[in-house]
Amino acid sequence: MDKAGGPRRIVVGQHVTAEKKIVSRGMRHEMTRAEMILWERLRNRQVGNAKFRRQQIIAGFIADFYCHEHALVIEVDGSTHEAQHDAERDAVFQGKGISTLRVMNTGVLSNIETVIERIENALRN
Repeated sequence: MDKAGGPRRIVVGQHVTAEKKIVSRGMRHEMTRAEMILWERLRNRQVGNAKFRRQQIIAGFIADFYCHEHALVIEVDGSTHEAQHDAERDAVFQGKGISTLRVMNTGVLSNIETVIERIENALRN
């Protein structure tokens, strides 16, 4: 269900290629240090009682972390990120009613509590 209480089918029933599934699984096993640290805080409903999935495929893109009930994607960005690709991905997600919160690797590594506060704020909005 979405925030308004109606059903929303974003992930279930989407066509996902076998190759994309393999890539997504591989990314779950080879997370960056920042992703691992953030996942330890997000898993098991530790933040805002929200359930997050990692490396979730949405519309052909792989989101670092995704909370279906709040329609929120969290992307952990490093120093080299393709702005054009990010803008395209964000537009597709936005078209599906999904918000994207971008956090930097350095922020996760140096000040995880501030990152968690940003996520909690995004979950409330």
